[in-house]
This record gives sequence, C-alpha cells and structure tokens, in this order.
Amino acid sequence: MSIGLWARWVALHGIPRAFMTQRASRGDPLGQIIASHGRAIDPYPVYANLRSRGPLVRSPFAWASADHGVCRELLRDRNFGVTAPADMDLPRPLRALLARTDPGVANPVEPPAMVIVNPPDHTRYRQLVAQSFTPRAIETLRERVNELTTELVDGLAAHDRPDLIADFAAELPVAIIAEIIGLPSDSHAQLLQWGRCGAPLLDVGIGWRTYRNAINGLRDIDGYINERFRQIRAGEASETAFSRLATDDSLTPRELAANGALLVGAGFETTVNLIGNGIVALSRHPEQLARLRAEPDLWPGAVEEILRYESPVQMTARTALRDVEIAGHRVREGEMVVLLLGGANRDPNVFTDPDTFDIGRVNARDHLAFASGIHACIGAALARIEGTTALRALFEAYPDLSLAGEPQRRGLVNLFGYERLPVRLGSRHDAAVH
Repeated sequence: MSIGLWARWVALHGIPRAFMTQRASRGDPLGQIIASHGRAIDPYPVYANLRSRGPLVRSPFAWASADHGVCRELLRDRNFGVTAPADMDLPRPLRALLARTDPGVANPVEPPAMVIVNPPDHTRYRQLVAQSFTPRAIETLRERVNELTTELVDGLAAHDRPDLIADFAAELPVAIIAEIIGLPSDSHAQLLQWGRCGAPLLDVGIGWRTYRNAINGLRDIDGYINERFRQIRAGEASETAFSRLATDDSLTPRELAANGALLVGAGFETTVNLIGNGIVALSRHPEQLARLRAEPDLWPGAVEEILRYESPVQMTARTALRDVEIAGHRVREGEMVVLLLGGANRDPNVFTDPDTFDIGRVNARDHLAFASGIHACIGAALARIEGTTALRALFEAYPDLSLAGEPQRRGLVNLFGYERLPVRLGSRHDAAVH
C-alpha cells in the first residue's frame, strides 16, 4: 500500500466521508446526498427538501442549490470557476498534503483535464478538443452510430435475457469514443473497465479500496494512452483530430493524456446512463412508449425528457472567484457552491409536474443535464444522437421488450444510472435505424 496515496484518500475522501455522514445523521440534505455513496437511494425527495429551504442553502462546508435559476446562473457566471482538489479551501496541512501526494496520472477530475481548469487554460484545451466535435465530425459520427446500433440490435437476438447495460448501452458509446480518440477496436473492453474504475472519483467520500482501484485503473489508461500517442509521434498513421494533437505540440503529454482520459470517462459513462435510464423510464411508462410509436417524430424530445427526468450527471460545483451576491446571499471569495443538477431539473418553478415523465413536455430541453456556460458538455450533440438512435432502434426492433426483474442501480451519487438491466426481448420486428 502506498502511504502517500492513502494519505491523499484521507484528505480527499476519508475526512469528508466522516463529516458528511455526521451531517446526514442530523438531517442535513447535502450530507444525506453526498454520504449516500455505495447506496442506491432515491435522491429526488432529498433535493425537494433542500429546495424547500430556499434557492441557496448554507451547509457547514459549502453552499448548495437545487433551484434551476440559481444553478443556471452560477454555471454561466464568470465570477465563479471550478476548483481542483489541491486548491480547495481546506486547512493548510491538508492542502500541503494534497500538493505532495499527487499520483501524477491522467485523472479526468484533476488538472490538466479541461473540466477542472479555468480560463485561459480551459479555453485553450477546449478549442483543441473541440476539433473532434465539429458539425462535420458529428455528421460522420452519426453514420457510425447508425451502423453500430444496427449491429448491436441484431446481436441482441442471440441472447435469451440480455443485460442491456453490458450488451447494448455500454457498447455503443465506448466504440464511438475509441474512434474519436484513435484507439483500436480491441481496446473497448479495457476502456469499459477503466471507466467503471474511474467513475467513483466523481463522488465525495468514497472508500479507500474504491479509490485505490480507481487510481490504479487511471495508471493503466495513462500508460495505454501515452503509448498509443507515442506510436503516433513515431510515425504511425493518425486519422482522428484528437490523436493528431499528439504530433503538433499543442498539448504536453500529460495534458493530452488527461483530456483523453476525460473523454473516455465523460464520453461514454454519461451516455451509458442516458440510454439505460431511457430504457427503464420508457419500460415503466408504457403509455409514453405507445405515444412514441404513434408519433415517432417525438423521439428527440423524449431524449430531452429522459435527460431531465433522470440526469446522467447529478451534480457539479463552482467556487466564487470574488465576493458575489446570489439569491439574496453573499457568497464569499473561495466559498464553494454545490449545484444539484438533478434537483434543478425537477424544479416545479420551471417544469410543471416535475416528477411526471412526459415525452411531450414542451420545455424539456431547458434541463441542465449537460450543464451550461463555458463548461457545458462538449459532446452533448453526440450524446443526443447516440441516445435517440439507440433507444428508437431498440424499441422498434423489440416492441414487446420488458424488464426481467428489478434493474440494479449503480451505488454512485453523481453518475446516475444502472449497473445491470436484465430484460426479456420478446419477438423481433425488422426496423430501420433512423
């Protein structure tokens, strides 16, 4: 066991875990949410409880909001930024400990991953990574999504009772993100494993073993991606905009690896949740599925409602860069605000009957599932294409599809989705992918 890594876990997760568990026992909604790691709780009543206390609520270590207006405002406000773990407003000994125990791996939730840096570095990283998500690139990827979806839907027929997470929802986005980064098709199983290992790092208060496994998984992907880009720099053909960054010195090796690891995690973990959450929501609301069959033009709107109803990413955080007045409160420089996106997406002041799943909801796209502002999800358009294509093809090919028992939720706080999703397919109907 690495003493330095264990000490880092204590600072990042061990102490916060003990503190938030204590706060949860005292009825603090934010504590109840964060301390639920490892348990698949229903967070929406807790969000409603917090929202009933006001649009912006003070907890001992941070502000919190499940108010749509406040969350949207802070996501777009340049007076707020993201904060890396080593830069958080922690006691000086803990900050020093974090600075000394950096494991030096391509961590998608620590710098230099663009999701956790502010301008000007964020601007530079995003402009470079955005080359993989231009309108032309998205249209090319749309064709591949159609092809892969057809293959996956056809392949399901070989299973009696498939697990639609492992056999369908995970396979599509991991194949697409591998192509974006320029990784070979035989990397898919490894990417899936690395994604599962790294996903808990988005939570606060994870256990030591989980943290150690996550960092070990990141070391593996760090070595794999760096070796792949070394081969490209040595002259191997590069066919993707992202992998070509390896040859032009736009990014240092660590910047390249960190943002590659970010795309691996964010590029398919959230889309897996979108597809899985959609399968469950539509299966449990057959009247909504019947409406989609009668009005297939509603499929894009249905995906927006799935994103709103059960957001694949439930929260994010911002730190005040200076003193700011928000919702009648003064948030001091250095103070953190936890933005509960899943709660904001069920704010009754914005969404009528927010706990009702309605694929015809006219303002469903007002959700914050992809965040907003400069850190809005760079792959949102691709995720929408993947979700719409996969869900429509699945339910058109297998109109009698039904859940085979209770789906198993992931025990994560932030990434909201299913670990296993066993179904009965029923009879197969030939249907074209749209």
